[in-house]
Amino acid sequence: MPTNLLGDPAPTLLPDHLDAPARAARAAGEDSRAVAARFPAASVAWADLARTALDGGDPVAAYAFARTGYHRGLDALRKSGWRGQGPVPASHLPNQGFLRSVWALADAAAAIGEHDETQRCHRLLDDSDPAWRAVLTAQP
Repeated sequence: MPTNLLGDPAPTLLPDHLDAPARAARAAGEDSRAVAARFPAASVAWADLARTALDGGDPVAAYAFARTGYHRGLDALRKSGWRGQGPVPASHLPNQGFLRSVWALADAAAAIGEHDETQRCHRLLDDSDPAWRAVLTAQP
């Protein structure tokens, strides 16, 4: 990540209200499709759908779900001041839906042979937070 004359960019921390209702619905046992329909701006719901599709052997559906979560997350990051670079810490719970979507997109892209996209996603994850994998795999 390049440093500009003003110093390194501050970490971007998404506000909790974006994904909190979706996380609560999931914790209450609501189906991920219903959660995504009720809270379409919540990346966490799309990340769940993507991972379920990957686990079910449907990488094309996973790619579509993950790309939706990725784009909804980018919208939220930009509204929070992110300008395409700088830390997006995985330890901040509201950031995890976006990061999980990017991770699922990388896995889905690899499954369909889109290797450039896989590399771009891994680069974005590493640039966002070098500890992303350890943090996200430690979360339920």
